[in-house]
Amino acid sequence: MLVRDAMSTLVLTIGPAHTLRQAARLMSARRVGAAVVLDPDTCGIGILTERDVLNSLGRGQNPDFETASAHTTTDVVFAGPAWTLEDAADAMSHGGFRHLIVLDHDEPVGIVSVRDIIRCWAPGRRRAAAAPVAEFTAP
Repeated sequence: MLVRDAMSTLVLTIGPAHTLRQAARLMSARRVGAAVVLDPDTCGIGILTERDVLNSLGRGQNPDFETASAHTTTDVVFAGPAWTLEDAADAMSHGGFRHLIVLDHDEPVGIVSVRDIIRCWAPGRRRAAAAPVAEFTAP
């Protein structure tokens, strides 16, 4: 299976001046763990992840004043849509990250996450999720 088959094509993009609170709100509303940061001044593409936001909060920084640019990873490993999921998993494992921006002709066309890969590799999970679940009541 290829990255194009697993990636999310609805990519949240933000600018470098977004505050971490703004970024977190957008990520939460869209239920994603990463945002692509597009910087028109540098023509660069970076990524801001939930872990970046969490690390900033853990250091006691104010999310209303900290900007995405100060926490964006700019030395990004990009995937191509024709990569295999094994290639993507290897890159994530080797680099110690959970998201890859997918580029096609130098344009971001998607994001593939560890969760996306697992979803593709565990097709039985989709069938199980569709099955009725017994309700649990605490004693």
